[in-house]
Parts: sequence; C-alpha cells; structure tokens
Amino acid sequence: MTSSERAVHPVGKTFRQLAYRDRHLILMFLPVFIYYLIFCYLPMLGLTMAFQDFKMGSGFAGVFSSPWVGLKWFQQFFGSAFAWRLIRNTFLLSFWSLVFGFPIPIIFAICITQMRAKRFAKTAQVITYLPYFISTVVVVGMMTNFLSPSSGIINQIIKACGGKAINFMGDPKWFRRLYVISGSWQSFGFNAIIFVAAIMGIDPSLYEAMKVDGASRWQQIWHLILPMISDTVILLLIMTLGNILNVGFEKVYLMYSPAVYETGDVISTYVYRQGIENKNFGYASAVGLFYSAVGFIFVVGSNSLSRRMTGSSLW
Repeated sequence: MTSSERAVHPVGKTFRQLAYRDRHLILMFLPVFIYYLIFCYLPMLGLTMAFQDFKMGSGFAGVFSSPWVGLKWFQQFFGSAFAWRLIRNTFLLSFWSLVFGFPIPIIFAICITQMRAKRFAKTAQVITYLPYFISTVVVVGMMTNFLSPSSGIINQIIKACGGKAINFMGDPKWFRRLYVISGSWQSFGFNAIIFVAAIMGIDPSLYEAMKVDGASRWQQIWHLILPMISDTVILLLIMTLGNILNVGFEKVYLMYSPAVYETGDVISTYVYRQGIENKNFGYASAVGLFYSAVGFIFVVGSNSLSRRMTGSSLW
C-alpha cells in the first residue's frame, strides 16, 4: 500500500463506518430525498420552457431542442389585459388570508391556554382542528349546498327574514370573502397547535413571579406570553410571507367560474388554463416562473427585514 493510499484509506473507512452506523436514518431519509429529487428538482429543467417555443409533440427532448424566444412570453403576459387582474386578485386573496388567518390562531391559542376549565379547553381545541382534515372538495361542496340561492340554509334564513336570495357563489364581490372565511375556519384550529405548544413551554415560575408582582391576566399576556412566543410567530410569519402569492389552486379552481373571474381568477388558475387547456406550455411556464420569483423575493425580503428589526430570522 502506497503512502497516498494509506492517507486516503482512513477517511474512506470512516465514511463507511458513519454510513453503516446511520444506515437506518439514511433509509428513512431516502424516500424523502427521492421524492424531492423527482418532483421538485428534476422539474426545474422545465423552466427553460419559459424562454422557448416548446411544442408538446417533441416530448422531453423538446426541453433541449425547442427554439429559444427569449423574453417573448414575459412581454406577452405583462402586455396583456389579464396581467394586472391576475396579480391583483392573487395578492388580495393572499393578503386578506394573512390578515385574518394569521392572528386568529395566536389569539385562539392564548385563550385556550388561559382557560381555567381545562376539559372545556381541550374539547374546544379538538373540535376546532378537526375541520383541517376535511377535504377541500368537501368544504367547497358544503359551501355550495349551504349558500345555494334556491335551497341553501343561509338563503332560507335570509328569505325568512324578508330579504332576497343571494347567489353567493356566482357573485364576484362575495368570492374573496367566502375564500378567506372558509380558509380561516378550516385551518385556524390546526395552526393554533404550534402556538399552544410554544405557550406551554414557558417556564411556570415566570407566571408566578408576575403574579407576585401584581400583574393582571392581560399584563401576563402582553409582557410575558407574547414576547416568549415572538420567535415562533416571526418564523411562521416569514414562511407565510414566502407563500403570499401561493393561493391554493385546488380551492380557487373548485369555487370559481367565468362569472367570478373578475375577483376569483388568480395566477395559478390562469397558468392551468394556458398550459393544460390551451397547450401553451412556454407561456404558462413564463407566468409560473414569475409567480415563483415573486415568492422567493418575499421570503428573502421578509427574512432580512425580520433580522434587522427584531434580530430573529429563518437563516
């Protein structure tokens, strides 16, 4: 064995030993690695379609052989009459979902942990996070039945009170409200679990010290609980801001119709119509790339802003 072989051999042996020692963890991680490799990283090759005149008949090889068109699709999108409407609708749906959907789990978690009737608190927590496990299809189906102009229970109540039936699902002005309210109802209980865990991790002696100092319940919440869970709140806020344009495609697609395109048509549904229905893959890829780039900018920007203002950040 040469000197170079003796120098390399211990390092290789150490790596093999470590790999053998952690073989069970590696096997557990392997499916996750394969999943992200196949469904997240390999599809990134398709981003080149945003700069190509891609034709479906050319197959996967078309990603490398299709003619380049540069920024043609981006110019076509931003020059169209739909660009501002899509960006506005996507941003407003995400913004109002953030405004109403993010604080509610925090408030609910504080209320749950401050209740003296612990059995009632646990029951309320279980009841509120169960809707999270209901399929989006079922939720939209419930909304359609409850809000039906002819037989929906909501319109039955309105007509019983002397009012006129409202076509909630077909009226553009109701689309955002229904989307935000139903989304908050479905997810706030489940999202509160993280904040409940953060609050339960606070040292009980800190509560006792504040009680000795004469702090009221509201003062304990404001000066102890909120500062102690601020890192968790900032972390989740950064992650939420990163997805501010990531409006749920499935729910919007199930809820909307041509009648509500004015307020309900978002970037993800537009990409679906252009790419899947109209077979305009290059154009759809360009719009999707813009969609992803804006989300990336929001993640980096919110992380930097949080680090400068509070000293806490995701990285």
